[in-house]
Amino acid sequence: MFNLRLHHLKLRSKLIFIYVMCVFIPIVLTNVIFYQVTSTNIKNQKTADAERATSLLLAELEALIDDAAGISYLYSIDTGLNHHLNTDHASFDKYVESLSAVSNLFNRANKEYKTISSVKIMSDNPTILASADIIKLDEEIRKTDWYHQIKNSNHTYPHLHVTHNSISVIQQLQDHRFDAYEHIIKIDLNIKYVNQLFDLSGFEGDIYLLNPSNQALFGRLATGKPSELITVDRTLSVEEIPKPNKTIIIAKPYQKNRYFGVWTLYGVLDEEKTLYDVRQSGQFILWLAGINFLVPTIIIMIISRSIHMRIQDILKHMKSTKGKNFERIPYYRERDEVGELAVEFNRMSERIENLINDVYVAEIQKKELELGQRQAQLHALHSQINPHFLFNALETIRMRSLMKGETQTAKTIQNMAKIFRKSILWKRSFVTIREELDLIESFLEIQKYRFDSKLEYHIEVDQAVMDIEIPKMAFLPFVENASIHGIENIPGIGYMTIQIAQEHGQIIFMISDNGVGMDQAKMNELHRYFGEDTAMGDSIGIKNVLTRLKIYYGESFIFDIASEQGKGSRIKLRLPIVSKK
Repeated sequence: MFNLRLHHLKLRSKLIFIYVMCVFIPIVLTNVIFYQVTSTNIKNQKTADAERATSLLLAELEALIDDAAGISYLYSIDTGLNHHLNTDHASFDKYVESLSAVSNLFNRANKEYKTISSVKIMSDNPTILASADIIKLDEEIRKTDWYHQIKNSNHTYPHLHVTHNSISVIQQLQDHRFDAYEHIIKIDLNIKYVNQLFDLSGFEGDIYLLNPSNQALFGRLATGKPSELITVDRTLSVEEIPKPNKTIIIAKPYQKNRYFGVWTLYGVLDEEKTLYDVRQSGQFILWLAGINFLVPTIIIMIISRSIHMRIQDILKHMKSTKGKNFERIPYYRERDEVGELAVEFNRMSERIENLINDVYVAEIQKKELELGQRQAQLHALHSQINPHFLFNALETIRMRSLMKGETQTAKTIQNMAKIFRKSILWKRSFVTIREELDLIESFLEIQKYRFDSKLEYHIEVDQAVMDIEIPKMAFLPFVENASIHGIENIPGIGYMTIQIAQEHGQIIFMISDNGVGMDQAKMNELHRYFGEDTAMGDSIGIKNVLTRLKIYYGESFIFDIASEQGKGSRIKLRLPIVSKK
C-alpha cells in the first residue's frame, strides 16, 4: 500500500521527500542530540568542579577554624594562665611578675598562627590590668550577641560565632565549680585571609556560610564582593538567598568539630552562566547546520532541475501527439535514463508518424465515408417524419374549432400541431428531457381525447434530469407503441406509467402498461428484428429509434423489453449522459 502511494507522488515530491527524510531530519536530530549531550556533559563537569571547589574551600575553612579551636584548647588547659586569671594580685609588681610567666603562651600563638587576627582574653577579675592580650570583661562586652550565645550554653566547649564581616571562636575558660571569676577567650580569624580563600576558590557562583539554623551569616558573591543582603542586623534564611531561574545548589556540611554544630557551606550556581560556553558554541552549531542544509539543498535542486525539466519536456511532447504533432525532442547525447527515454520517444514518434501516414490516414478516410453514409441515413429518416402540410391543415381546423367554442377539440388539435411542429424542425438533433416530456404529454392528451376515459397515465420525473439533453424523439415512439399496440386492443381501462430518473451517470427511462402484452415467441421475434443490422424502415417506430440511438451512442446505451401475454409490457432504456459542446 505504501509503495502504491509513493507511485502517485510526482518526481519532485519524491526528491523533496528524500531530502527531508535523509538530509533535513537527520541533520536536525544530530545537532539537537549533540547539543543536548554536550550541555549535559558540561553541566555535569561544571557541577563536579563546583563540588570539588566547595570541598576544598570547606577544608581550608575547617583548617582555620580548627587552628583557632586548638589555640582555645591550649589556653583552657594551661595551668599558668588559669592561675594568673584567678589570682587576686596584691600589687602591680605582683601582676607584672605573674603576666611575665604566661607571656610565652601569647607570643607563641601570635607567631605560629598567621591566620589568626587576634586572641583576646576577657576577665572580670578586678586585679587584672588591661593589656594587649587580656582585657576587662565589662558591661559593654556582656551586651554583645556572642556573649549571650556562650552564656546560654551550659558547657565550656568552643563556640563558632560568625557575622557578615568576622569569624570568631569563643570559649569560656573558667570552671564554675572552682573559679571565682569569669574568663572568656575570643579568637578572631584573619578576615582578609578568609576573604582571600573565598576569592581564590574555583567556585564560580555565590557562596554562603550557614549556621546550624540554616541562616546565612557570611557570604561572597560570584563577583568577589560580600553579599549586600547580609548586614549587621540581618541574616538570610535558605529560602531568602537569591537564586536564578535555573539553579545548581552545592551544599557541604562542616561536621568535623561536633561542638560547633552542623555548619554548611552553601553554593549557588547559575545554570545559564554555567552553560554560557555551550550557548556560545550553539551559534557555531547553527552555522554548521546551515552549511549542512545549504550545500545538500543546492546539490539536490540542481539534480532535481536536471531531471524534472527534461521529464517535463518529454511529457509536453507526449501530450502534443494528441494533436498529431510528432515534433522530436531535442537530444544532446545525454547518457542517463532520461536521455535514453527521449531517444526512445523520438524513435516511437517517428514510427507512429509513418504508420499514420501509411495506414491511419486511409483508415480515417474510410471511417469518414461510413460516417457520411450514416448521416445520410439519419437525414433520410428526418425527411420521413416531416409531414409539413399536415401542420398547416391542423392549425386551420384548430382556429375554426375555437371560433365554434369547441375548446377540447381545439386543445387536441393544438397538441397534434405541437407534435408536427417539433417533427418538422430538425435543425437540433438533441432536445432536453423537458421538451421531450412536452411532446409525450401532448401525444397522451390526444389519445385520451380519442378514447375518452379508456386511458389513464402517470408520469414520474426526477427534476434533476429535466435539462439533460437526449436525441430528439428518443422516448415518444415507445409511448406511441404502448398506446397503440398495447392499450387500444384491451376492453377495459388502460393504465400507463412513465418514469425518468438518473442513476450512475445514466438516464433511466421506463414505461409500463397493462395492455395485451406478448407471448415468448413474439418476444423472440422482436429481439431478432431489433438485432438485425438492416436499413431503417419507413416509420418512426422502435426499430428506427434504436437505429438512431446506435448512431449517436454506439453500444453505450441499453435497451430491455419484458412482456407477458394478457398482462402488459415494460420497456427500460438506459442512455449515457453526454455533455454537448
